[in-house]
Amino acid sequence: MPLKLLGISGSLRSRSSGLRALSVLLESAREFGAETRLLDLRQADLPMYNPEADPDSRVTRVMSDVTWAEAFVLSSPDYHGAMSGAMKNFLDYHWGEFSGKLFGYLCSSHEKGITVMEGMRLAVRQCYGWSLPYGLAIDGKQDLDADGRIKNPALQSRLRMAARDLVVYGSLLYTQFIEDIARNTPETFAARYS
Repeated sequence: MPLKLLGISGSLRSRSSGLRALSVLLESAREFGAETRLLDLRQADLPMYNPEADPDSRVTRVMSDVTWAEAFVLSSPDYHGAMSGAMKNFLDYHWGEFSGKLFGYLCSSHEKGITVMEGMRLAVRQCYGWSLPYGLAIDGKQDLDADGRIKNPALQSRLRMAARDLVVYGSLLYTQFIEDIARNTPETFAARYS
């Protein structure tokens, strides 16, 4: 079974460098055997998270993609050292759907995006998700040409590496997580989902 990888773009820009890099990563993941989907939060138009509100069709549509996925890539611009409001709002909607699944991180930033990716990583950890031990920063002016194509070979290589790692390690982790649930293995955090 191919890994189901969902990429989430947290930029609301029409020409987002993070969205472009995310698309390249998803293309590479398909080459490594993954089935992929892209969730562009600019188009999803999620309402602000309200735990007391009934989900509308926009929320239901996003939830369908999230529950389908077995691994994720989160891409956000760097806004004052933090993830975009759209990405934070998306993350607020989910918890158990992230458990046992592997996440990768992209950040559009001219300052490496370390705090942005750490913020996303912390949110995922609180939901019992796994994270790649590295992230990828994209500097649109340095890494992309005027047409939005990646011109930096180092970034191209790192996107391909992340795609491969997400497919390989995402499959291993998710398969083991599902096995632990099925076996009701008490020594694992998966036991809480049995």
